Amino acid sequence: MEGRIVKLIELLSRILCDTRCEQPADAAYLFAQTEDNQDSVLSAAGELLDKHLARKILILDTSARSGYPGFEHWQQKLNASGVADKYIQGVSLAGDCPLNTLIEAEAMADHARLNGYESLYIVAAPFHQLRAYMTGVTALMRRCPGLNLYSYVGNPLPWQENVVHSQGEHRGERRTLISSELERIEKYQGKGDLKSIDGVLEYLNNRAPQD
Repeated sequence: MEGRIVKLIELLSRILCDTRCEQPADAAYLFAQTEDNQDSVLSAAGELLDKHLARKILILDTSARSGYPGFEHWQQKLNASGVADKYIQGVSLAGDCPLNTLIEAEAMADHARLNGYESLYIVAAPFHQLRAYMTGVTALMRRCPGLNLYSYVGNPLPWQENVVHSQGEHRGERRTLISSELERIEKYQGKGDLKSIDGVLEYLNNRAPQD
């Protein structure tokens, strides 16, 4: 098997089955999803708090845009599932630019730096988790290099259900989104917007343990 494929499988396995932060993380960031996929990450938020894995839940503090229903909608959803406002923090986003995974990751890294966070969970829908985590590592290395980033995968939803994804512009069965995510990873690495597989594995190997 080719070396790149082996490394990709290792990285995917480690992100989907990441070890837990030894102490409750400062927060968990929920990557924006469309309404079709939002239950995956919103349901995980309560689990992170109930299991004392994270102290806060971070969501984008914007109005609805690019398929994301907006802060108030998600806040209400989280409240309805038992997550109180005191556990929810908004992550500011500069300007009115369309959302994408890199813009989110950079905003998350800036928020972590400004709040003095040392540890953070990344939460995305399962088909998006690999790229979301890789992008999170890319952003923190540029903006908040002392941050320890952990992976917590959102809960799975039916794979053969037709859904809207990718800034609300892509429709297809969830299972087909896996291949499109892999294509995006290769594309963004080629543009220099995403760390290499080796680079993310190196980050995981050197991630500082939490006392």
